[in-house]
Amino acid sequence: MRSKFEFLWIAIPLAIFLGVPVLLVWGWIRWLKDKNPPSILPTLSLVSFLLTSLSALVAFLTYLCVRFFGSSPLDNPTLAELYAWGARLALGGILSAIAGIWRRGPLRWHALVSSLGTLCFWIMTAD
Repeated sequence: MRSKFEFLWIAIPLAIFLGVPVLLVWGWIRWLKDKNPPSILPTLSLVSFLLTSLSALVAFLTYLCVRFFGSSPLDNPTLAELYAWGARLALGGILSAIAGIWRRGPLRWHALVSSLGTLCFWIMTAD
C-alpha cells in the first residue's frame, strides 16, 4: 500500500524543476515592463533576482557538464565547486530578497520564491 504522502516525492521536485524557470522568465518580463523608477529596496529584489538567475544558469551548465562528460560531484572536484557556488548564489539571493521584500516592487515575491526554489534544487541534487 502506498503512503498518502508518496506523491510529494514527485510533486515537489516537479514543482522546483518546472516552477523556478517559469518564475524566472515571468519575473524578468515583469521587470522589463515596469515603468516606475526603482528605489533602494526594490533594487535589492533585483539583485536577488540576478543572483537567482546566475544560480539557475550554473545549474543548467552543471547539468550540461554531467550530461556530456558523465561525471558526478563526488568524482569531480570542479563539479563539486560548481554545486557549492550555485548554492551560495541562491543563498545570497534569499538574503537580498528578504531585505527587498519590505517595499512593493515587480520582483518582490518572484525573487524570494525563485531563490528558495533554486536553493532547494541545489540541496536536492547534492549527493
